[in-house]
Amino acid sequence: MKIAYREIAGSGPGFYALLGVLGLFVLFALASAHYMEEHGHIVTGMTNHIVWGTPHVFAVFLIVAASGALNVASIASVFGKAAYKPLAPLSGLLAIALLAGGLAVLLLDLGRPERLIVAMTEYNFKSIFAWNIFLYTGFFAIVAVYLWTMLERRMNVFTKPAGFVAFVWRLMLTTGTGSIFGFLVSRQAYDTALLAPMFIIMSFSYGLAIYILVVSAAFRWSGRELGDAVVLRLKSLLAVFIAAVLYFVAVYHLTNLYLAKRHGIENFILLDGGIYTTLFWVGQILLGGIVPLVILFHPRLGVSRFWIALSSLLVILGGIAQMYVTIIGSQAYPLVLFPGMQESSSFHDGAVHNYAPSLPEVMLGLGGIAVAGLIVAIGVKFLRFIPENLDNSAVAALESTAPVQG
Repeated sequence: MKIAYREIAGSGPGFYALLGVLGLFVLFALASAHYMEEHGHIVTGMTNHIVWGTPHVFAVFLIVAASGALNVASIASVFGKAAYKPLAPLSGLLAIALLAGGLAVLLLDLGRPERLIVAMTEYNFKSIFAWNIFLYTGFFAIVAVYLWTMLERRMNVFTKPAGFVAFVWRLMLTTGTGSIFGFLVSRQAYDTALLAPMFIIMSFSYGLAIYILVVSAAFRWSGRELGDAVVLRLKSLLAVFIAAVLYFVAVYHLTNLYLAKRHGIENFILLDGGIYTTLFWVGQILLGGIVPLVILFHPRLGVSRFWIALSSLLVILGGIAQMYVTIIGSQAYPLVLFPGMQESSSFHDGAVHNYAPSLPEVMLGLGGIAVAGLIVAIGVKFLRFIPENLDNSAVAALESTAPVQG
């Protein structure tokens, strides 16, 4: 069976309104970056103790989700599931868009974006940040080639090997992102190899949740039919990933609780951390994990597209909460400079550090989401990334006939 991909015909006011809103957020982000550049990071909530603030929360979340957004394409080409093949091109586009949005925030938050050229030409291979330069740029190139093999009919024969390379590279990318924290031995909440695989499974969950919202909106707004067969497959896969994230989080904290030297940070995150404890239990565990699982496994709610979309949104919000706790909460807890002893100084050593996000930080982070949204909206509108029809009969035919033709 042949699946026809078509750009979206017509340009109603809704499309331009969407572009206008997203563009406005991008402008706000650029203005925020300029404001922080002119006045210094003193205008943010960041300090010498908490050097990675809210923009890093959004940036790392988007970068991690970019890897997971390739779930559908990987399932289609690497694992040979025909029902997912028509949705694979959109999966690749979303992956590129999310990574671009995350890196845009990361670059503008560093304070000296013009020094990117230094990071791209002079490398310290003992630094995980240097390795990530190759992982991020390689991801763009590999996924671009992957998209070419999917959308150009003559290149379809290379889709499977390209998909395999992309699958391996995305695992490497997320491993590198998780290792940024895992290699920081000075922070008690980090310094563990478990963060690398935990970031991988987190990427599967976050990326698929975003993909479900994007594909549902793309088909609905373009007036094209997306059958329940595909939606229910995606929601079942999302439920598995949510459960896996909860499992890894439990193993991570149980491992830390087993080590006496980490009882302090665990008590801070799980019991006495104030906003960080609230975000962990209410945002990350309850709203970002348990509630979506209940919805997706419910016999009635789990087949409703509204509730599936709501559970996906909760996973995204829970993921942002998880990144906030992981990145900022771990910095708020004081460094253990002299184990077994208490220390204090005029630099507030040994004290829990306060942090409150400023408006420029929040706007910069939201700007990264807007950048990703603009890339996807324009790509879907003017290029052939989504099929004309993917109802239940089309999916059934795909599973029983020849491979998809782009």
